[in-house]
Amino acid sequence: MIVIAGNTVQPESIGEFAPGSIEGIILNALASSSSKNAYDSADQLKFELTMRREIIEASKQLYRSGLGFEIFRETRCNPDYWKRTAEGGFLLKDGIRPSQAIMDIYKNSSKYGTECATAMMIVYYKALLTIYGEDLFDRTFPKIELMNWHHIDRLLQEVGYISKRDVYLPGDRRYFANPDVDPLTPEWQGENVIDLSGGKYYGHGIGIHDAEAIVRALNENRSEDADESAHLLDSAGRPNFKRLFDIYRRPAA
Repeated sequence: MIVIAGNTVQPESIGEFAPGSIEGIILNALASSSSKNAYDSADQLKFELTMRREIIEASKQLYRSGLGFEIFRETRCNPDYWKRTAEGGFLLKDGIRPSQAIMDIYKNSSKYGTECATAMMIVYYKALLTIYGEDLFDRTFPKIELMNWHHIDRLLQEVGYISKRDVYLPGDRRYFANPDVDPLTPEWQGENVIDLSGGKYYGHGIGIHDAEAIVRALNENRSEDADESAHLLDSAGRPNFKRLFDIYRRPAA
């Protein structure tokens, strides 16, 4: 159910959305859930709907960009905007606007290569940049280090932790685990993905596929004595939308 300011509401009271729209799909999923999905205001809920839509759009854009897939010891980035760390992450260079650096990944993707978890963080930053605009984004994220969950910004730290949810929604970060991975190809131990809705997922390096295709790709990279199939975990990571909304509505300094 959807609860706003203590009152249960129906999806149609939130706004009019086109049939099959991401917003409509999410609202129906929330309303159909047996758990209470509470929001302080309708605007707070609408912010989450918008951000989830932009997460999906940012995922599709990154897929089309041609961003390369590389393991950490072989990652690469545009030195005009980022410094490659010893661990294989990307550290924003001094004097560079964060918004321009994130956009450069999309515009000059051939200069970049990284693994799937870092790609997830790029997606979330791009979604927030679209919603916040350059000035608010730059004030909110003055320092960025891109490298899976090890150097994650505190405002996005929840993305790094997957846990069981009452309802899974488009825009969630999901994970396909491959417990019997071939030790010679550890990069296939699993795949971080974004739920795109309609049974489709975006995973950097794998692309956009349904769950069956992703499981099949992972299973092709198992040890010879493997007896457990790759599978989608019953868990998800998602940002704290309410905290991000509070930043969005805060008056400019």
